[in-house]
Amino acid sequence: MPAVLIAAFSVAILAVPGIAGRYYVHGDWNIAHGFFILFFSINLLICWWEICLFVRSDHVETRTEYWRARRAATGRAPAAEFLFGNVPLARVFSPTTWADVWATYSQYDGSYADRRTYGYNVDIANGFVTPVPTLVLYAAYTIEFLPVLVAGLIGAVLFWQWFYVTSVYWVSFFVAGRHTRIDRRELLVYILGPNGFWVLGGLLGLYVSIRLIVDGDYGVLGF
Repeated sequence: MPAVLIAAFSVAILAVPGIAGRYYVHGDWNIAHGFFILFFSINLLICWWEICLFVRSDHVETRTEYWRARRAATGRAPAAEFLFGNVPLARVFSPTTWADVWATYSQYDGSYADRRTYGYNVDIANGFVTPVPTLVLYAAYTIEFLPVLVAGLIGAVLFWQWFYVTSVYWVSFFVAGRHTRIDRRELLVYILGPNGFWVLGGLLGLYVSIRLIVDGDYGVLGF
């Protein structure tokens, strides 16, 4: 099965309990709730990939050179080749398999093949630190099991760090001059686009968190 389909199915499997759980408990749907359930689900998948980056760092460095040589030989984009290449079912849960996410991304930003960089360290920190609060907010936004003030405070901290660290990553990328090594399409597709999702999602989540604290109820999520 292509890696991109495995990733899509993983996000769907993670998101369905939240969407269905809200409908089961409250009998309705909500766009804001659905967006955050999707956001949290994507983060949980990426956390797994970031853990893979940490435990297979040596492999990422080796595969970065492999993908660089393969791109020179074939002219194909490494990220597209990996995402649309088949992953054997026996290797779906292998950290080595998903380390290739970072080896291919390193063609556009070499930070992830260098353990001394901001990009590498901030991502592995996200992988180990944010899964638990992500799951807490996932459940709180779905069934309101937390006092609203607690949910708002956790959300404010979590969404602020997503917004802040991603913004600093952008700054570090441009200050280091890495944008000069790729073309505009690659800059948009691999750097600005994906990271923009975290910046905008972080800002929207920060707004919702402030509303939870100020309003004292879950009304901003349609409850």
